[in-house]
Amino acid sequence: MPSPEGERMPEPKTHWIQAALARHEADLVRYAAQRLGGDLDRARDVVQEAFLRLCKERREDVGARVAEWLHRVVRNLAIDARRKESRMMTLNDEDHARPDERAPRPGAALEQRDAVAQVLERLDALPEKQREALRLKLQAGLSYKEIAAVMDETVGNVGWLIHVGLKALRGKLAVEGAEL
Repeated sequence: MPSPEGERMPEPKTHWIQAALARHEADLVRYAAQRLGGDLDRARDVVQEAFLRLCKERREDVGARVAEWLHRVVRNLAIDARRKESRMMTLNDEDHARPDERAPRPGAALEQRDAVAQVLERLDALPEKQREALRLKLQAGLSYKEIAAVMDETVGNVGWLIHVGLKALRGKLAVEGAEL
């Protein structure tokens, strides 16, 4: 909106936050849920906390790195939540059935879902850093540089983690007659 002198006023902070929420919320919830053993409620809480922290940041400080910044904050909050949980009690992630993920679908949708489930099952068998790098790349769509910042790794190491992870997935799936 123009000022009386004809200059444009800066965009209100709420618009910037709302745009970041609309663009990144779904990916962040999915990422947090994966880090938290599939607990969608805790994932939403972690993402909400990340956006509350974003509200306290100056837009100039975060700049164009908003996706990287949010993923890093979500990662750290999820790690903290897991640590807190492990101090309170030990839970087996496999004890939490996810009926919504196992709902039957007809035809091609069912085949695609089976293939994705097979890949995700093999993905879960990879070492944690490979698994996290692959998820940030394939599911969140982050660049190697952004993943490196989120995981506190070098860009070269991120490339290596993704390469080795994909190679291991392909090998496991090839043995079983599937393709990646």
